[in-house]
Amino acid sequence: MTEVSFYEYSKLSADEKSALLRRSETDISGFIEKVGPILEAVRTEGDRAVARFGRELDKADLAESSIKVTEAEFDAAFKLVEDDVIEAIKFGISNIRTFHEEQKPEAMWLKEIRPGAFAGDRFTPIQSVALYVPRGKGSFPSVTMMTSVPAVVAGVPNLAIVTPPAPDGTVDAATLVAARLAGVDTVYKVGGAQAVAAVAYGTETIKPALKIVGPGSPWVVAAKRLLSGVIDTGLPAGPSEAMIFADDTVHGGLAALDLLIEAEHGPDSSAYLVTHSRRVAEQAIAALPEHWGRMTEQRVGFSKTVLTGKCGGVVLTSSIEESYAFVNAYAPEHLEILSTDAFAHLGHITEAAEILLGPHTPVSIGNFCLGPNAVLPTSRWARTYGPLSVTDFVKRSSIGYVTAPAYPEFAAHARKLALYEGFSSHANAVSDVRDAYLKTKG
Repeated sequence: MTEVSFYEYSKLSADEKSALLRRSETDISGFIEKVGPILEAVRTEGDRAVARFGRELDKADLAESSIKVTEAEFDAAFKLVEDDVIEAIKFGISNIRTFHEEQKPEAMWLKEIRPGAFAGDRFTPIQSVALYVPRGKGSFPSVTMMTSVPAVVAGVPNLAIVTPPAPDGTVDAATLVAARLAGVDTVYKVGGAQAVAAVAYGTETIKPALKIVGPGSPWVVAAKRLLSGVIDTGLPAGPSEAMIFADDTVHGGLAALDLLIEAEHGPDSSAYLVTHSRRVAEQAIAALPEHWGRMTEQRVGFSKTVLTGKCGGVVLTSSIEESYAFVNAYAPEHLEILSTDAFAHLGHITEAAEILLGPHTPVSIGNFCLGPNAVLPTSRWARTYGPLSVTDFVKRSSIGYVTAPAYPEFAAHARKLALYEGFSSHANAVSDVRDAYLKTKG
C-alpha cells in the first residue's frame, strides 16, 4: 500500500509544524524568472507572441487569426455537450446567480451623520475585467460559472474569458456553454503567463482589462505578481487546497472520500485530514485504497502525489482544541467540518476561505452548484481575503454632502485640525475667505 503521510501533531517540533503550512507555490522564484521573458514578448509582439506561446507551451494548433472564439464555435459547443451536463450547468448558474444577487450592495446609501451633513457610499462596476479559466489538468466550466456570474450581476460592461486552448486549438465546449449561459460572449484562446500579459497590455485582438480574476498555476501566479503594477490581479488564487476537519462522530472512510476531492486536482495541490480521533485517522488511511480503486488513473496519480508528499496527508492531534489551532494556522482555501454537530465547531474556526458544514456538504457541491463562490484565496491568504464576490467587480466611491446650516460647525473643527497639521490651504478653504465667496453670487 502507498504510504500516506501521517503526522502526530503534538509530537512535531515547531519547525515541523511550520513545514505543514507550506504550499507548492510558497516559493515561486523559479517561475518568476521564467515568466519575465514571456510577459515582455507579449508586450512587444502582441498576437504573434500569444499564438507562438500557444503552440510552444500549450502544444496547441493556434494561429493569430483564431485567438478569439467565434460565434460558430459557441453554437457548436451546445451540440457537443450532453443535455444532462447543460442542465447541471444551468442549475449551478441559477444558484450562483441567486446567491450573488443577494450579495450585491445597494447602488448608493447616505446616512445623516449630524443634522444637515450626509455621508455614504456609491458602488459602480469596474469597466473591464478578464476572467481566467484554467485548463491544464482538466476542464473547468465551474470556474467559468463562478467568475462570470458575479461579474454579470455586478454589471461589468466589458468582460472576457481567457483560457488555454486544447491541442486542436479549441476551447473546452462546456466552458463555452457556461460562458454563454452566464452572459459572457468574449472568449480568448490563451492561458498561462501569456494570458495575464495579454489582458494587462492588450494585443491586436485582445482588449486590455483593468483587472483579472480566477485561479491558476504557479505560472499564472508568477505573472500576476510581476504585473501587479499594470493590472489589478485580484485575490490570490493558486493551486487547489483543502482541509477536512473531522471529529469522532463520523466514519474515517467518509473523511478519506472528501480528502481526495481537491487532492485530485493536480500534484501541486494540498490536502489534509485533521482529527483528534485515532479511529477516524486509521479508518481514513485504510479506506483510501478502495476510494482510489474508483478513480481514473490520472487522478489517482495526482492525489497519491499529494497525500504521500509534503503538502498533504493525515494529521492526528491530541485534542479538539489542537485541531482548531491547526486549521486556523493553515487558513485553508476549502474547509469541510465533518461532524453530526458541525455548527458546534464553527465558532472556533476563524481562518478559512470556505467552510462547508456537515456530512452532506462535500466540497464537490460547493465547487459546482451550491451558490457561494468557489474561487477562493490560497496559500494562507484566507487570513486577509475572502471568496470572489460581486464586490470584486465593483469599486466604491465615498459620497459626502454638507448643507449650508451644517457647514459652520464642520468648518470650525476642520480649520482647527488643518492649522494643527500645518496645512494652510486646508485651513483657508474653511475660513472667512470661503464665507466671503459663499455670500457672493456669480
